[in-house]
Amino acid sequence: MYAPDDPGTFRVDQEKMMRVLMMIGLICLASLTGLASSETASTTTTSEVRESVVKIFATYRGPDFARPWTKQAPQELSGTGFVIEGNRILTNAHVVEQATRIYVQPPNSADKLRAEVIGISLEMDLAVIQLIKDGEREDFHSNHPILELSDALPTIGSTVQAIGYPMGGEQVSITEGVVSRIEYTEYNMEAQGLRIQVDAALNHGNSGGPVVLDGKVCGVVFSGVEYAENIGYVIPAEEVHLFLSDISDGEYNGPERLYDARFQTCENDALRDFLGLSKDQTGIVYSRPIEDSEQPLEEWDVLDMVGDYDIDNAGMVTRDDNLRLHWRYFMRELSDNGSVPVTVIRDGESVGINLKVTNKRDELVPFIGNDYPEYFICGPMIFTPVRREHFYNLYLGYGIVDGSPIGLHINDERETPGQEYVVLAATFLPHAITKGYEVFGNPTLKSVNGIEITSVSHLVEVLRDNDEETLQFKFFDRSQESLIFNADELMDSTEEVLEDNSIRRQGSDRFMDIWEN
Repeated sequence: MYAPDDPGTFRVDQEKMMRVLMMIGLICLASLTGLASSETASTTTTSEVRESVVKIFATYRGPDFARPWTKQAPQELSGTGFVIEGNRILTNAHVVEQATRIYVQPPNSADKLRAEVIGISLEMDLAVIQLIKDGEREDFHSNHPILELSDALPTIGSTVQAIGYPMGGEQVSITEGVVSRIEYTEYNMEAQGLRIQVDAALNHGNSGGPVVLDGKVCGVVFSGVEYAENIGYVIPAEEVHLFLSDISDGEYNGPERLYDARFQTCENDALRDFLGLSKDQTGIVYSRPIEDSEQPLEEWDVLDMVGDYDIDNAGMVTRDDNLRLHWRYFMRELSDNGSVPVTVIRDGESVGINLKVTNKRDELVPFIGNDYPEYFICGPMIFTPVRREHFYNLYLGYGIVDGSPIGLHINDERETPGQEYVVLAATFLPHAITKGYEVFGNPTLKSVNGIEITSVSHLVEVLRDNDEETLQFKFFDRSQESLIFNADELMDSTEEVLEDNSIRRQGSDRFMDIWEN
């Protein structure tokens, strides 16, 4: 996740390290661009497209994992967006996520019109916004045509134009480049999708802008490589179509994914000999079964076909137009009622099975997404449920090497409803009751008075119902001290801590409902 230091620039802050890890050094470019098409006739010229590209201003207030009752200091950022059907504007999610204020500036205008998010995918970095005032919305869209989204991928070598509001000026900018690569790859939050690479000059501020080919939008600018020259990345129109279709019912569900199935390539000669593969047999091997997986796979199954498409030893499929794409790309067109037909080589025989896919899963360690951290304060201690961002940003691998189960089970599904890991966020809040104690990292809570803690809600119940003189807090982390407090003194210290730190509420609503009842 990225946020600019000022309009048109970005910084990678600590709370957004997760996106850095998942996007492998890609820097998101904040910008506002437009899709232009007319409800009666398509826009075909660059000059007409420009009329549908807008600049977006947003005030970002991100979550503070160390002090979850508050937010980060506001940051002003800008981006690009463009007009699409339904009196809407398309942009990147990173331009408007966690925004408390959003404004749209039409081309060749000094006006800034209030807008709000009506659909967002943090996974695919796409968002739809809408002007808040009915009169302004009607007037704006009557004068700014809709951009038409292409129904086909551009070909390698195609010349495209990127339109947006990059840094260095106030007017809309148009740059030209060549499509150099199309691949199926990782986006955010473990989502996957198509991505186009172009060599057009894309700079801070281009994000969210349209990339145009033959008068139609073939993609949306969303990122670039910080220290490379003219390498930019574009979300193809195909992914935009899927996103818009997904949110048509008012809710975003996300792309279907293949869980609990990890494959490796079959390029190693010794591995191929072990599997008994002939020279003309290709595919990828399921070599590490996942405990309690519902997938119908067996150890050493070689996945050689998805539908009628042959999979090579690197896990790639060649389409009719000679475009090589990762085999998972084809799951979308082949998925039917949560299953994808594939063929595996098992003990030398070809076997047809159906892989299980889903777009929803009750994850043990979910992403916080566009929400804010929950918390509960007990004396000087701040407890919070672990989220992916919390793990990536605060743990930084600490829990993996020091005994916490989070690293081993971060991709697991919940075994029971509401199950979650609980961490002691940051350090102690100042109070004399912690004399002599030290905390390291963000230790994962194991038990209170010998009771294994399964969630923050469970922790609140245990603390509420305690009738013992002392409270013993133990952690999974091997280097972490055990904490023993007088129960009455600990509870009495809570009000002092809240008052001393100007914290208005002891915990999030759902935890306080438990605590007070």
